[in-house]
Amino acid sequence: MAYQPGSRLKNEFALDVDGPLAGYWIAMLRVLTGWWFFHAGVTKLIEDGLAFTYGPAYLQGMTGTALGPIPVWMGNNLAWLVEPGVPLFETLIGLALMVGALTRLAAFGGVIFMVLFWVGNAGFGHGLVNGDLMGLLLFVSMIVFAAGRFYGLDAILEETKLVERHPKLRYLLG
Repeated sequence: MAYQPGSRLKNEFALDVDGPLAGYWIAMLRVLTGWWFFHAGVTKLIEDGLAFTYGPAYLQGMTGTALGPIPVWMGNNLAWLVEPGVPLFETLIGLALMVGALTRLAAFGGVIFMVLFWVGNAGFGHGLVNGDLMGLLLFVSMIVFAAGRFYGLDAILEETKLVERHPKLRYLLG
């Protein structure tokens, strides 16, 4: 069927970025991305508690990656922070995304994780595009589209007097 400007379908189904379908889609991506990280963090907490020793070992094994000696140094010298930090931060990032609170801040944390995963896994046998890059793009999308404003708590938090007095807080919300 050819497109007809007078068609009823034209008015009932729109894929505009500011349309309702886009809002539902962004909210769904936010919740699913949050669940992905929440599940990863909680699983580590259940299995290892706050002693996730694989984190420092993973960083120490990143010799020869594009990040150079930085992750190796982190694995050697910041193990006391990395071991409890990985499961705790994954869990908190996931929770924040699922409820849509401090979404941009949480997504920025996810970006840091995914950059380390993407570069650290650097097997790039199938090119630069892999699952870690897709995860990185999901987190960047949460930041760009202010995903917490779509059916999330950030929409409520942005209406508070605190945020009205300090509008720069909106950069962490949304």
